[in-house]
Amino acid sequence: MRFRAKIVDLACLNHFSRVINTIARLAKTCTLRLTVCKLYFILSDKVANGGVSMWCELCQGNFFDEFQMEGVAAEHNEIYLELVPENLSRALKTAQNAKAVKIKLTNKHCPCLRVAVELPSLSSSSRIVTHDIPVGVIPRRLWNDFREPSVPDFDVSIYLPVLKTMKSVVERMKNLSNVIMIEANLSGEMNLKIETDLVSVTTHFKDLGNPPWASEDGCQSSTQGRDLESMAEARIDIKKLQQLLAGQQVNPTKALCNIVSKRIVHFILLHEDVSLQYFIPALA
Repeated sequence: MRFRAKIVDLACLNHFSRVINTIARLAKTCTLRLTVCKLYFILSDKVANGGVSMWCELCQGNFFDEFQMEGVAAEHNEIYLELVPENLSRALKTAQNAKAVKIKLTNKHCPCLRVAVELPSLSSSSRIVTHDIPVGVIPRRLWNDFREPSVPDFDVSIYLPVLKTMKSVVERMKNLSNVIMIEANLSGEMNLKIETDLVSVTTHFKDLGNPPWASEDGCQSSTQGRDLESMAEARIDIKKLQQLLAGQQVNPTKALCNIVSKRIVHFILLHEDVSLQYFIPALA
């Protein structure tokens, strides 16, 4: 099992750092899945137990100048590692104007991702700062626990308003309640609501638009035959929503949300070379 990669391009390095920062804000620990073409950051707190799930996918070719890996076996050419993304984020903070960053899977005393940051120096020799980030190697028999979550059969899918706007609304509401209701319909309308014994606050968004989803067999999902005005709704933990919005260091080109009434809210944030899915279960 071997892995080594190198980033030389500064823009790619900064972009990669921003992605890792976002992940560090969303997950204390997560699984890093390495394949020949892609990296995945996966958080699978079982949604059934009230935990959030995350699936973030990057194409390695858009970030790395060199990328070599050999998986566990020829027919299973993948590596699954458990890590604390905050540690990787901290290591990359030292690389803001680095000449190059090398990442390598090593196993001196325990398995580690070694991040070697080559910094510019005044003399001819360069300074190299290394960080060893402990990782756990996830055995092959557990890989099935980390499959891509399936997109639920939603009642409404809608584009999100500008995330900065949404974030400031949610931050204000967070001071009033721990629970937020998200509701949306197929006419491009979405409401964020909180209701307590003392106060009821609603923010309305209009003309957001609904994505033209079609499932594999070409027929629409369960939105078919739905009344365009009727709202699908889910009450969720406001802190989990705020975490998602506060963590966005990468401004997505598309952001949308699928609601399965009273069950789950599924967010999809798409960037040119990164896609992030985030699932927040509804509260009873």
